[in-house]
Amino acid sequence: MTSFENISLTESPDLKETSAGVKVEVENERFKATEGHGPCSQFKYVKHRIDELDKEKMIYKYTLIEGDALMDKIEYISYEISFEASPDGGCKSKNVSVYHSKPGVEIKEEEIKDGKEKAAAVFKAVEAYLLANPDA
Repeated sequence: MTSFENISLTESPDLKETSAGVKVEVENERFKATEGHGPCSQFKYVKHRIDELDKEKMIYKYTLIEGDALMDKIEYISYEISFEASPDGGCKSKNVSVYHSKPGVEIKEEEIKDGKEKAAAVFKAVEAYLLANPDA
């Protein structure tokens, strides 16, 4: 199984452009902090809590709990990524993000759309890399 931090950015120009994680520090089994998001990111630090990792059901749940990505507007963001085998031998993925804003703060739809587009770009870059390098 390939983890994102093991993918070489020098081998994937698409990842270099979207650069979501250049340096990863694992604090323990439940937390992952990422620093140095790269030249294409406006964020310098994020910390995720790993809530569930079920390899058999192919579900990964985590929560963004710290960092400048929360922009003093959001308490936390919960994510759930799941994969389901498809009849053609590939798989379908589903990515759900739930934004929990701080009391009295309104998050504009444009801000959410921008974040989703950036996350989708990273996902597509990782997908392209893994398809081109199935043994990675």
